[in-house]
Amino acid sequence: MSWLWAILVGLVLGVLARAIIPGKQDIPLWLTVIFGILGSILGNAVAGWIGVHNTRGVDWIRHVLQLAGAVVVVALGAPLWATIRGKRRRERV
Repeated sequence: MSWLWAILVGLVLGVLARAIIPGKQDIPLWLTVIFGILGSILGNAVAGWIGVHNTRGVDWIRHVLQLAGAVVVVALGAPLWATIRGKRRRERV
């Protein structure tokens, strides 16, 4: 069940990150989910480093850090994906 939860959170965070970043990110949905999952892991790591602990209610600081991590990963990963994809297309021609 935790893998399903990670995929759902990754999908939501990845789509939100793509909506926040200006311009078009030409990445497929599966890569958006992976970037969202990686952003979530990054945000959780940062939350642990700065001392954010679990709360009884909604842990807003952790969620904001997860979203920020997803934005960073999508912002860095989308141009990298375009570069890799562009090189592969040139090799085929």
